[in-house]
Amino acid sequence: MKKWFPIIGMVSLLLISGLVGCSSPEEGSETIVVNNQQEGISVNGQGKVIVVPDIAVLTLGVQSQEKTVALAQSNANDAMAKVLSALAVNGIANKDIQTQRFSIQVVTNYDSSSQQSVIVGYLVTNMVTAKIRALDKVGVVIDAAASAGGDLTRIEGIDFSVEDPTTYYNQARESAMADAKAKAVQMASLGGVTLGQPVYISESTVFPVTSPVPIEISAASGTSISPGEIDITTTVQIVYAISK
Repeated sequence: MKKWFPIIGMVSLLLISGLVGCSSPEEGSETIVVNNQQEGISVNGQGKVIVVPDIAVLTLGVQSQEKTVALAQSNANDAMAKVLSALAVNGIANKDIQTQRFSIQVVTNYDSSSQQSVIVGYLVTNMVTAKIRALDKVGVVIDAAASAGGDLTRIEGIDFSVEDPTTYYNQARESAMADAKAKAVQMASLGGVTLGQPVYISESTVFPVTSPVPIEISAASGTSISPGEIDITTTVQIVYAISK
């Protein structure tokens, strides 16, 4: 009797498996595979809109190095006040100026005789970003700030963007959805299946970030800046069901 138990167990499992495998929908019904993302057609679609920037964000400030903190900070404060005044005169509102970095650092030199680092001064850095809404005045603003701050002026670079990208993202999203649908239709045709409805949709937005444009200021002529164009891009992932 003990020898039959394993055989009976195997027969039972086979019967259960057979019953599961034989289950089928009623005649004429439609089966849509929507259980998970691994069942269906998964595609990515990308949409891109090329736009002309309407704002520039200038990163600038001052640096002062002196033997004492008080003197370095005093010089930096005076220079920064002149830079901010120049920005205001050229139409930059207070709300469009934001402090990005302020630091007081110790400056040291290595003394080979004593084999120790010796404090030789202090470096005060004060950097801000200024949003320039009139792109035709970018060069003028840069020149005015550089002149006001003198040798203490530091200009790190400039970024270009759009004030309200909502409309452009909507356009990019429409293009991305259409791109994904076209890919899914082709894949369904090549695979010999019928494309069903979307069962999963997600979006990944790439914000328009440009690398800061290095600026070289020439004393002989005004600074010339070209905003160029920027890309506003979004990507969607869609999983379509397969209709059978």
